[in-house]
Amino acid sequence: MTQITLSELPQTLQTLINQAKKTGEPLTITENGIPLAIICPIKKKSLLQTLSTLEPLDEDFADIDAGLLPLDNIEF
Repeated sequence: MTQITLSELPQTLQTLINQAKKTGEPLTITENGIPLAIICPIKKKSLLQTLSTLEPLDEDFADIDAGLLPLDNIEF
């Protein structure tokens, strides 16, 4: 997929994209009244939404305390 920066687009298109970003509404580009392309702002997910879509881990983790001395009787 080709990517370009917003600043590489003509000013008119930059204005329309910024408007779509501000309103959240998609921008439909037509040719002879027929839809040709849609520019739709990407909605960012919150961290909680992203984490809720992750699959649970089914692997066991190593015991990182194995072989260490107990910390029960340490005095400072």
